[in-house]
Amino acid sequence: MEDDEVVVDDADPVVEQSVEVEVEEVEVVEEVDPLTEAIQRAEAAEKEITYRDAEIQNVRKRLMSEKATAIQYGGMGMARKMLGVLGDIDRALSVNEDEGLSLIRSKMWSELSGDGVAKIEAKGQKFDPTKMEAITTLPPSDDFPANQVIDELEAGYMYKDRVLIPARVVVASDQ
Repeated sequence: MEDDEVVVDDADPVVEQSVEVEVEEVEVVEEVDPLTEAIQRAEAAEKEITYRDAEIQNVRKRLMSEKATAIQYGGMGMARKMLGVLGDIDRALSVNEDEGLSLIRSKMWSELSGDGVAKIEAKGQKFDPTKMEAITTLPPSDDFPANQVIDELEAGYMYKDRVLIPARVVVASDQ
């Protein structure tokens, strides 16, 4: 039986080692404190809430800005349409002077300019591609140096600080 005991002793250290390894692994898993884990989750949730609040504030600011812009420039569409009618009245007046049409034209222009519409002064000015559209070019001369507007073919208009209709012009250019 003594031989049997020796065999059992040889087997025991192997069993003990594997048991110790398992115990160590279990201890590592059990070492996580529930309170620490809860605090970490609470901190992560607090950061997420702060991030969401900041995002909501940014969306509100952007919407308020877009709303203010829409209110400020909401009349652009109607102004553009009325400028088309004003152009028709101008063409009718160029064919036949009519006092009634002249009064309607001056009243319409008064209303448009009161709402923020202004004519783009182009003739004799330096060419500005943000406000003008060059229809054709002519070689520069003593009267009209390069990059200057020679003639205005169609009037252009601004609505407050935005171009409503670009002026169509003839420009002096070397090209």
